[in-house]
Amino acid sequence: MMESKDLEAEIHPLKNEDGKLQENLENPAKKEDHLKSTPVRSRLSGCRTAVFFLSLFICLLVVFVISFIIPCPDRPASQTWRLDYNTAVTYDCLATEDVNRDKVQDVLFLYKTANGSNDANQSCADEGFSLPCTFVAAVSGANGSVLWKRPAAQDAAVVECAIPQPRDSGASSACILMGRPGPFIAVDSFTGQTLWNRPSSLGRNASILRPLLQVPDLDADGAPDLLVLAQEGKEVTGYIYSGSTGHQIGHQGSLGVDGASSSLLHVTRAGAHYILLPCASSLCGHSVKSFYEKATGRDSSLQSDPSWEDVLNTTAHRLRLHSSGAIHHLMNVPGKGGEDLLLVSSEACMLLDGQELTPRWTFNVDQVLRKPILGHYKPDTLAVVIENGTGIDRQILLLDVSTGALLWSQALPGLTGDPQSASLPTADHRSAFFFWGLHELTGATPMEPRDPQHSLYLFHPTLPGILLELANISANIVAFQVALFEPGRHAACVLLTGPANADTPGLVSVAKHDIQDLVLSSRVIRLAKGGPDNDQAVRHRLSRLRYRSEA
Repeated sequence: MMESKDLEAEIHPLKNEDGKLQENLENPAKKEDHLKSTPVRSRLSGCRTAVFFLSLFICLLVVFVISFIIPCPDRPASQTWRLDYNTAVTYDCLATEDVNRDKVQDVLFLYKTANGSNDANQSCADEGFSLPCTFVAAVSGANGSVLWKRPAAQDAAVVECAIPQPRDSGASSACILMGRPGPFIAVDSFTGQTLWNRPSSLGRNASILRPLLQVPDLDADGAPDLLVLAQEGKEVTGYIYSGSTGHQIGHQGSLGVDGASSSLLHVTRAGAHYILLPCASSLCGHSVKSFYEKATGRDSSLQSDPSWEDVLNTTAHRLRLHSSGAIHHLMNVPGKGGEDLLLVSSEACMLLDGQELTPRWTFNVDQVLRKPILGHYKPDTLAVVIENGTGIDRQILLLDVSTGALLWSQALPGLTGDPQSASLPTADHRSAFFFWGLHELTGATPMEPRDPQHSLYLFHPTLPGILLELANISANIVAFQVALFEPGRHAACVLLTGPANADTPGLVSVAKHDIQDLVLSSRVIRLAKGGPDNDQAVRHRLSRLRYRSEA
């Protein structure tokens, strides 16, 4: 093909020259257009380059300003703080809630000063109380400053916080206080303002059973209602109050039970609500539906459970259940498809199916004085902590909730007045456990050490042979709580100490201690010989624990 083209060019040379001439005549026009368009394109390219570098400069300038010139928002720092009240008394009431909305949990507690200031005198008189009266106070969890305080009762009997309120009330939660004697008061948790104040319907000799029970919204006002149980003589009576207004719903009703130490609200798998109370070696129960209908004379939309009604003696209000020994503690435990019931008697710890009331497992115990707590020994596997025995014979037992198998045990002598144990979930889906006791007894006799001190210990399942002694407290501990004060940042324990006798005023203190700080200064106790880590490595490892809120 190339040879034919060359041959044609040799035969017709003029034709080939004419083609090149024609091409040259057309190219100047194209070149002229190209020359005209080139400056325009150059200018556009230059503009784009200038805009790019200008944007880059602005971004860098913004980053510089934010990083080095504009101060970061003032985040509350994790601080250890303490507040003291001289010549005062306090009560077993300690709650945490973000009162000032700074994303740090704050502390609510009660106290009563014998020698009040002029402001306190005036405040008590303004609320109709004589001096001295009981104050409820909210303290900043970040730095211990008092956010608000106000008189709430003459002598506090029962206090419950974090009670939900209707949306149109202007308050999201409230603290409910029942005085002894005195009115029934609801206080806005965030401002300390009175939401409602109602006279108490209880008799002067009535003993209120803790806790206050939150029942479903019976009066359709958008807030759960309150069921107050009280023991008057040998009879247990109940009172229903509106959670949003404090008005009594219906009249008082008898539960048909002689004496009780505590109460529990249990929901069956059918959605029926039952009031349960320990009755010697059995359980007494009463349907919330039937109690409401008897108190008001009106029908209720609440559910009833036929299977429970079949096993409930309508005359004695006792469930057909027999426990080995008198029942001291009763609590709900998460189970498959609903809640199960954990019963702790003087001789055994028993888990019952929450619907059929049949035993799942039984674990023999000697004497359990304190209510058990729940936590996770294995990842996402629920365990129950039992304090078995008293004094120098006390043992800490961790049982698998699903099987009742013993997971961990440790002898830890206890002192009279030791607070209840506590647990806090960790990021590895286990729990950190906090126990009170006395690991090494010193003194003339084991039961009465020369210098009695309450010792706080930390245990984490990843180090089953280690206890950390976090603190030693010689004062009388009235209340104790471990809480996550900032999600993902720090956990802390709060101690409320004061006189053991409310009739004898003394020093009252409320203090917050950061868990990480306590761990770094703790004493390492090895429960078994050996171990791969030295003491400093153990402290460092446990100080890096990350805590999470309850699921």
